[in-house]
Amino acid sequence: MGSLGPPELLIILVVVLVLFGGAKLPKLARSLGQAQKEFKDGLAEGVNSEDASEDA
Repeated sequence: MGSLGPPELLIILVVVLVLFGGAKLPKLARSLGQAQKEFKDGLAEGVNSEDASEDA
């Protein structure tokens, strides 16, 4: 329980297509990718600031 298989992913994809439409899907994917990158950058920045405070 908890893992998504191919049938579940297909259902999610269909729901996303119905909600957002085919034209807006690339823009949505781009913004999700950008948000993920910013999140990872923020995590890396937090780890770096912790390392700096431990050295002091």
